[in-house]
Amino acid sequence: MFQLRIYTLRSAEALDRYASIHWARHIASLEAFGVGTRGIWTSRDGGENRLFALVSYETGADPARIETGYRASSAFADDMAGFDPHDIVDVASVLLDATASSPIR
Repeated sequence: MFQLRIYTLRSAEALDRYASIHWARHIASLEAFGVGTRGIWTSRDGGENRLFALVSYETGADPARIETGYRASSAFADDMAGFDPHDIVDVASVLLDATASSPIR
């Protein structure tokens, strides 16, 4: 199972910092929770500063439970050290199942 996570940041500067430092830190710490990072992209279309992260979960995983545990962990706190959480103005996510013809599974 995959999840597309969409973060909207307050400014271009916050987006650049979040993408280059803090989300980069998440890759290793999420792996310890069984979450694989498949890709990270940024977009500034329409004046919105957005980061898109495609992550994958092990079969049978409960993404909501994993997210709750991860956000409560010291690893998450370490990842976010030095970042103002108010610079994230919105987070959305969509769970995705790969189709039989998808090159990513």
